[in-house]
Amino acid sequence: MKEPALDLNLALRAAKEAASAAAIVIKHYYRNRAAVTIKVDQTPVTQADVESELEIKRVLKGYFPEHGYYGEESAIERPDADFLWLIDPIDGTKSFVRNYPIFSTQIALMHRGELVLGVSSASEFGELASAVHGAGAELNSVALKVADTDQLSQAIVSTGNIKTLSRGPRWAVLAQLLQGANRTRGYGDFYHYHLLAQGSLDLVIESDVNILDIAALSVIVREAGGVITDLNGAAIALETTSVLAGTPAMHALALRMLSL
Repeated sequence: MKEPALDLNLALRAAKEAASAAAIVIKHYYRNRAAVTIKVDQTPVTQADVESELEIKRVLKGYFPEHGYYGEESAIERPDADFLWLIDPIDGTKSFVRNYPIFSTQIALMHRGELVLGVSSASEFGELASAVHGAGAELNSVALKVADTDQLSQAIVSTGNIKTLSRGPRWAVLAQLLQGANRTRGYGDFYHYHLLAQGSLDLVIESDVNILDIAALSVIVREAGGVITDLNGAAIALETTSVLAGTPAMHALALRMLSL
């Protein structure tokens, strides 16, 4: 990867500041039960989503007005810019509206198609994970490193958003994989990626995501020593809709099993 012509430490500070600004908005609406609107794609959106995205953009544009911006709740701005910020103000809105704290703010930076920075802020859950290309990852200021698990019989596997997978030819193979695992869970959203990056589980499988859900998390997993691709082994990109993430050995094993 060619080094971007940008101070990534400055970009990281800006992203964390933006996440903190969003957290103030989110906390207000989380405590006061924000009204819910259903979008055309049948997913929920609240005023907290809209206002927290505006806060994130306000902060980031103060630092980088020339960059592009792709947010969950607004049209893409300057998509052809060398640097593109990917913003999901509340990833896990369904959890948010049910007063369940497994939701987060996801902020990532892409440089000419390569993800170089990620911040995953789960403000109500008390976790802030971040990573910069080539500089490692951390969670609440503690360095992250994936486990060295290399046997399925010792692996903890977490799944989430697997509706599409359940309708396809991989379903039976996934059953074999889960039967061979040491333990299976369904943590979902940001949480199982944080757990993977800190070495607490070994494999994450999802089939129904978009890039805004997992852009920041993919940088965090990668910089913690993990491997993250889609279910076909392709690199995470703007068009990504599935995820296979794990320790190097477990990712390789699962990819062999799940490949079509």
